[in-house]
Parts: sequence; structure tokens; C-alpha cells
Amino acid sequence: MKIKTSDLTLLALNNAVHELAYPDEPIKEGCTAPPYSTDWSFGGPIIEREKIRLNCGDGTWGVAEGVWEAAHPRNIYVSFGPTPLIAAMRCYVASKLGDEVDIPEELL
Repeated sequence: MKIKTSDLTLLALNNAVHELAYPDEPIKEGCTAPPYSTDWSFGGPIIEREKIRLNCGDGTWGVAEGVWEAAHPRNIYVSFGPTPLIAAMRCYVASKLGDEVDIPEELL
């Protein structure tokens, strides 16, 4: 099923990140991807490696207060989310796959 990258959350987002970051390590049937979008020990290394910039909106930069913005420097992708990790992982997926991705329905 096609879904906007900006709408990815939890299982679908983590799955998309894992498939991109570790294409040679598929997720085993019945298992879920690591929590890239909620645990800094998993998402943090991707942010550092990709040099994703994070900014918390305060209403002065065009980003609503409490919303996180993530920007990927090489591909000029900007994504948003309620937490820095969600924003950054959406940005990572968008920078590699674009504005829409195919996600299995069971992950939505």
C-alpha cells in the first residue's frame, strides 16, 4: 500500500528505515524492526551518519511550536514530526525513497 512518507509512524516507519539502513539484514517473519523512531541508540547513529539537522519549531522559522523539523543536507529533504527521532527518520526515508513509499498493510 502506498503511503506518504510524512505520514509514516511506528512500525511502518521503523520497517522502512531498517530496509534502507540494513538491506542485507531482512526482518524475520513474525519480528519487528528495531525502534529507530523512538530509541536514540538505534536512530541516533543514522542521524549522525546522514548528517541530518534537527530544529524544534518555536513559531519563528515557519515551524509550529512543539514540532520538529529534520533536514537532510545532501538531498535537501525536509520532514516534520512530533519528536526529533520521528522527524529525522521520516527525513531519512524521504531522502532515499521520495514522498511516497510502499508499506505492507499489516504495518499500518
